[in-house]
Amino acid sequence: MQLEEGVKLVEIFTDGACKGNPGIGGWGVCLKFDGEVREFFGGEPVTTNNRMELLAAIRALQALESLPDTGQSLRVQLHTDSQYVQKGISEWVHSWKKRGWLTADKKPVKNEALWKELDQLSRRYQVEWFWVRGHNGHDGNERADMLANRGVVSVLSEKAD
Repeated sequence: MQLEEGVKLVEIFTDGACKGNPGIGGWGVCLKFDGEVREFFGGEPVTTNNRMELLAAIRALQALESLPDTGQSLRVQLHTDSQYVQKGISEWVHSWKKRGWLTADKKPVKNEALWKELDQLSRRYQVEWFWVRGHNGHDGNERADMLANRGVVSVLSEKAD
């Protein structure tokens, strides 16, 4: 891929996992930048799969703050296997904001606080949102899935202590 001069590409893969829905959940992020790979994961004891998918994207964009300042702007390609996240942030969020965070059915948007945070973070960067089919052999998605499941295990480990 040819980038404009002064622009660095960041490739991100995110995933969420939930054992029961609601249940114990985890999120995972695989971030590739300048030949380096950074991985993050975490979880919550009572959550939903959609919340974990959103939290993965939020944590990914927050992680951009920790990248070294190269003096170049960042072009972010974020890959998710969640159509909820991909369509939500690239299509639905605009209408939700116009309607005061209500759906087309005039109901409150679920996970509103997370959507607001993701919307705010995504406006800081040049983000392209890509949907990938989950569990389909895509290396980045498979890695993010493994990290999300590690997030679930980390919560289970905390509960056992």
